Amino acid sequence: MTHSLAAFPPFLIFFVGALLIPFLHERFRPAWSLFVPLTGLINLMGIEHGVYWQTGILDYTLTLGRVDGLSFFFALLFHIATVLASIFALHVRDPIQQVCALLYSGAALGAVMAGDLLTLFIFWEIMAVSSGFLIWARRTPRAESAGQRYLITQVLSGVILLAGAIIYYGETGSLAFEALSLETLGAKMILLAFGIKCAWPFLHNWLTDAYPEATPTGTVFLSAFTTKVAVYALVRSFPGTEMLIWVGTAMAMFPIFFAVIENDLRRVLSYSLINQVGFMVVGIGLGTELALNGAVSHAFNDVVFKGLLFMSMGAVLHMTGRIDGTDLGGLYKSMPWTTTFCIVGAASISAFPLFSGFVSKSMVMAAAAQEGYVVVFLLLLFASAGVFHHAGIKIPFFAFFAHDSGLRPSEAPRNMLVAMGLAAFICVFNGVYPWILYDLLPWQVDYQPYTLTHIITQTQLLFFSALAFTLLMIADLYPPELKLVNLDADWFIRRLGKALILGVGGSVMLAWSNLVSVLRAGAGGVGGYLWHSHGPRGIFSRTWPTGATVMWIGVLLVVYLLINYV
Repeated sequence: MTHSLAAFPPFLIFFVGALLIPFLHERFRPAWSLFVPLTGLINLMGIEHGVYWQTGILDYTLTLGRVDGLSFFFALLFHIATVLASIFALHVRDPIQQVCALLYSGAALGAVMAGDLLTLFIFWEIMAVSSGFLIWARRTPRAESAGQRYLITQVLSGVILLAGAIIYYGETGSLAFEALSLETLGAKMILLAFGIKCAWPFLHNWLTDAYPEATPTGTVFLSAFTTKVAVYALVRSFPGTEMLIWVGTAMAMFPIFFAVIENDLRRVLSYSLINQVGFMVVGIGLGTELALNGAVSHAFNDVVFKGLLFMSMGAVLHMTGRIDGTDLGGLYKSMPWTTTFCIVGAASISAFPLFSGFVSKSMVMAAAAQEGYVVVFLLLLFASAGVFHHAGIKIPFFAFFAHDSGLRPSEAPRNMLVAMGLAAFICVFNGVYPWILYDLLPWQVDYQPYTLTHIITQTQLLFFSALAFTLLMIADLYPPELKLVNLDADWFIRRLGKALILGVGGSVMLAWSNLVSVLRAGAGGVGGYLWHSHGPRGIFSRTWPTGATVMWIGVLLVVYLLINYV
């Protein structure tokens, strides 16, 4: 184990910086919020690879700093993302947002540098709580409800992670945060916890529900950390797990259909975020060095270009108070810089040649083809075309062009433009000269993105996708922007949840009432009660609704786990 006296734990700089904000004058807080990640970035550059900052709790050793190629890459990415988001938020005067943004960023850094599952859990839950306040900070009824649902889901993920870690420790005697075998129950639970945070299909609604309701600046922070920490955790613990190939393919596919019909443009980007994470999950499932490098490099590029798109829509929301496609259009006339930066982000996510998405997404698709997953390759090709439709065309078209809404807001504040300009520069730089990014990747890269075949194939894909959009618009067949609420899996989950709650609550109240009746009747009343209930089976038929069945199965499962693994 090596030690470094010159460097501090990256998360500690962010946490201390966050806790000092309330004591600073309001005028200095925005600059301090930017100073902290810049200081952290300088500190990070002084940390060599190794294991640092270990501490003991009871019989366990917590590792707060494991620095290798993978963790350093994500730590660097998170510092860059925090700097960009902090510049974008320089106009914010809300101390709640400023404190929680730094706590959230610091917790993400702590998670990717954690060397054991218990340390990971601690930062996992700090991320959940601190990020929730970025949603509530918008102070609307919808934000309050979405924030509550978001927090419940994120905390549930942490509880499952902790339970899985405890069970895994009982099975193996280890809490090391490293490659895990799915042959153990604990590892399966840990994978589920990662899947929730990664927004797997049917577990994804917390993202599309909450991100569009956060503040314009809060959404930029949210888009950078939560799912990317989950991607990091999957790379660290489950590389080469074939199930992830198909899960990732589904993630890349299904959001397209929701994004095309969605009116709220920040919700369109939320679906698009899941779509892009799907490509990363496919790469993790493939497990080859090319695929893992593709997943990791695409995580880097996605944080930047998705952050840029969320910034542009946040700027529109900030200046107009509107974000639905039906209410926007024609903004290019008064917000030309925001329009330009949005187009750069759209070109990057669509994987245009010379833009960042082109040099990372293709690595995953090439790895799928090399490993013989032809169906997966074709589905990802379709998903790439869909991305161009909903994020590459729909976002800039309906926000800045399309019909003229008559809105003439002034250009976004200067700090917002600077942040968008820096993000746009990174998108173009990584697309034109990707080898600096490749040199930072955890595994050696032997990949050339600018081959004639790749350029022609991608250009054809983009051309025909644009042609399809144009023809659909001319024929009036493209799904129109309507002020409607689209039904997603959460509509059914919420109703199932209500039914379970009512079932559990009703069965408990009925069982308690029956028990009280029996006790009041005394011993002689027991026989009569059983008789009128048609025996024990009658008692169960009265007090065994579906919700209670689920509850008791859960209780028995917990008892089983306690007996066998604790």
